Amino acid sequence: MPSIDELLPLGPGKDLPALRALDPELLARYVADRGNPWWRRRHCVHALEGRVPQACVPELIARVKDTGDTGEVRIALLDVLGDRPELLPWVRHEDRRDEKASGMPAALLRTRGRLGDLSAVPGLAAMAADPWARNREAGEAGLDALAARHGPAAVLALLDEKRPQDRMVRVRTRARAGEDVTGALADPDRAVAHLAASLADDADRLRSCAADPDSPVEAALWAAYALHRLTEDASAAREVWTRLGRPRVEVDGLDEETRAAIVHAYAPDCRRLSDPRWRIEALVTAPPAPVDVRDQLRRAAAALTGAGFEHGAPVSVGEHNHQGEGSYWVLPRGEFPVSVSTLGRFVTCHDPDPAVRRTLEAAGFRWFDPAVDDVTVTGLCVYFFGSRKPLGAGDLLFYWQD
Repeated sequence: MPSIDELLPLGPGKDLPALRALDPELLARYVADRGNPWWRRRHCVHALEGRVPQACVPELIARVKDTGDTGEVRIALLDVLGDRPELLPWVRHEDRRDEKASGMPAALLRTRGRLGDLSAVPGLAAMAADPWARNREAGEAGLDALAARHGPAAVLALLDEKRPQDRMVRVRTRARAGEDVTGALADPDRAVAHLAASLADDADRLRSCAADPDSPVEAALWAAYALHRLTEDASAAREVWTRLGRPRVEVDGLDEETRAAIVHAYAPDCRRLSDPRWRIEALVTAPPAPVDVRDQLRRAAAALTGAGFEHGAPVSVGEHNHQGEGSYWVLPRGEFPVSVSTLGRFVTCHDPDPAVRRTLEAAGFRWFDPAVDDVTVTGLCVYFFGSRKPLGAGDLLFYWQD
């Protein structure tokens, strides 16, 4: 029989089926020993799911409570042991508020939900509204456990309608019960309205909401957006958009060419706090002509070479930065590389020599000068290094995310 270390060699692989074939007491003892590598201990915890030896529970619970142990191991142990009632006083203790290890606050709240602690409802509701999937899923799991134990009404009774995150719980609960959620499309908080649009599944109700002259503009647009999600037919969205006067988010200084490139690249997958006008604009307007990136790079390189500017072979921004991906390629030029967008004929460079700009413009490119052209694209929220706030036009045309 291979050892745990042999089943979990260095590297990304793991052999969970083989670990589950090992004696659970052997696994539990391995987990309890802090001298073993934390990542191997975590895999062993996963292999204990549903078969934790009773004799080992006290020692494993001691590892959960050990704030000096690795958070990933403690979180995995809470996943496996989180239904044990002896943990409730500890997870509820005020000292747990000082737990800062990544993932621990979410794991502790989820455990309180699994153990039936209704006082965790406000915290779980806030966590279920978190944009990070790991936290959101933990919050929803904790709320689901409470609803299963005490009934949905007991959970809903503890919600504060003034808090958007609590209204989101109500929307999810109604959707799961097969009830109408279109009323929430008019919620003043876009996160709530976006959730309702993502859960609404009655096309007739959505058509009615979209056509109702008394519906607020955003509610009608959310209804049109949700209807397209169900039917994949943009004609209904176009009809609503036209009837409402073709509403869009006006951004001073954003020209139509740049706007079209940004709308069709980012609005379809923008973040939930985005103005629904951007989403509908992406549905009902024609996208720019596809960009032949290879041809653009060839023309930019030829123009620079012809003007006497030396440069290296083009590389993607991910390759240029040795990680990540984005919306432009780079022509290396020492201190002043040239960036060529994949979203249109946009180029930029920090080289103070104006001849570089003249050369590329003569080749049919459009020079993007952040000092002159960069404007914040309001209402369009795009993920960028942990933030989900509106970005500048330059950040979007020349976007890189590690």
